Amino acid sequence: MPIQTRRSDDGQTLTIKITGRFDFSTHQAFRDAYEDGNTDTGHYVIDMTETTYLDSSALGMLLLLRDYAGGDAARIHIENCNGDVRRILAISNFEQLFDIR
Repeated sequence: MPIQTRRSDDGQTLTIKITGRFDFSTHQAFRDAYEDGNTDTGHYVIDMTETTYLDSSALGMLLLLRDYAGGDAARIHIENCNGDVRRILAISNFEQLFDIR
C-alpha cells in the first residue's frame, strides 16, 4: 500500500508515510489519509523515507494538505527525503512553505 497513516497516542500528530511513487495515482489515498474526520490533528508529518519519486501532482497534493491544515498556520513537516525528492522540493521553493528535514 503506497500510503500508510499513524496517529500519535494523544491524537494530535498524523504521520503519513508514502512508499514508492508519489504521483496522481496516489491522489485519493493521500487525500483520504488526512481527511479522516479527526479534527484534533494539529501537526502533520509526511514521511518520505521510502518515496522514490514525486511529480507536479504530488506537489499539488502537498499544497492541498497545507490548505486543509490551515494555510500559513499549518504545522507540516516533510521528513527523510532522498536526494532527488529533496531537489524537486527545493526547486519548487517548498522550503518556504513546509518544514523539510
